[in-house]
Amino acid sequence: MSVEFIGMLSAQESSEIVAPHGPVVDPGFLRDWALAHEAGGFDRVLVGYFPGAADGFVIAQHVLSSTTRLGALLAHRPGFVSPTLAARKFATLDQISGGRIAIHVITGGSDLDQRHDGDWTDKETRYRRTDEYVGLLRRIWSETEHFDHDGEFYKTRNSYSNIRCVQQPHIPVFFGGSSEDALGVSGRHADTYALWGEPLDTAAEHIAKVKSAAAEFGRNPRISLSLRPILADTDELAWARAYDILARIKARTGGRTPPPPSNVGSQRLLEAATRGDVLDRCLFLPLATATGAPGNSTALVGSPETVAQAMLDYIAIGVDTLLIRGYEPFADTIDYGNRLLPLVRAKAAARTLAAV
Repeated sequence: MSVEFIGMLSAQESSEIVAPHGPVVDPGFLRDWALAHEAGGFDRVLVGYFPGAADGFVIAQHVLSSTTRLGALLAHRPGFVSPTLAARKFATLDQISGGRIAIHVITGGSDLDQRHDGDWTDKETRYRRTDEYVGLLRRIWSETEHFDHDGEFYKTRNSYSNIRCVQQPHIPVFFGGSSEDALGVSGRHADTYALWGEPLDTAAEHIAKVKSAAAEFGRNPRISLSLRPILADTDELAWARAYDILARIKARTGGRTPPPPSNVGSQRLLEAATRGDVLDRCLFLPLATATGAPGNSTALVGSPETVAQAMLDYIAIGVDTLLIRGYEPFADTIDYGNRLLPLVRAKAAARTLAAV
């Protein structure tokens, strides 16, 4: 049973309880954070996409050049860079890094977010564009002859790239999104499908839908689950820490109720939160409610042993990859590497051995 761990970093440390500090782009800190992930045994690190933030391609290149083993999962929104150019940019990173880049395709669930960068298409249109975009990426990476393309959004002539991917048949494509449109596009294109930290029962139902959608195209994607582990030496201390984080978030927001989200994934997390504060073994939902669930916002709370067991519960329902980040981002990265990742991997290996 092979478990992949993905962390997350940015050009400047911040979280819901840590105000941005230091230079907006801090190359030295970014290098140290990447190295902390590598030393902790993470397989990849997510470089997110946010309007107004530093360019992800440049950040990913710095991460890859600062490390020797760590991979970068680069979030990318179709529509702002030509797919033929984006394909060459990703393939170039794959060449330079020796096969350590992956793409996380984000169609965009928020109209307001998209308009920051000048995109006024509606969500349904964006998914059609994503479908065509990723299809073109894969053609540029894979076609051995020049080709023409005539689509709804893109028209190209004599397209071809001399820059091929190190990874074959091409770099891995991660895909997120919980709507029916998202499931259709992911079924055609996703090598790994990413969902946020839902309760076990709804996560299992959703994974089944993802697998069914992919099976129509003869595909079987890996499954990634995103969580915010909150660790301490004992369960009691971890729960005290979790409620302190919740209180600090509420203090920063003045206790105001966030506006309702427009994307289905966030809506699913908020719906789950109505079932109770704590579900399953140690899934803590109030953090999603307090922030409006804009992304990865549910936590597993407890000692490393408790959280590791909860992660194994997810692995048992079909999760292959765990994308984790903390509320104290840099310190938590080190803590996860020291106390959580080795434990999960050891328990997963023991479970696999016992099943043989």
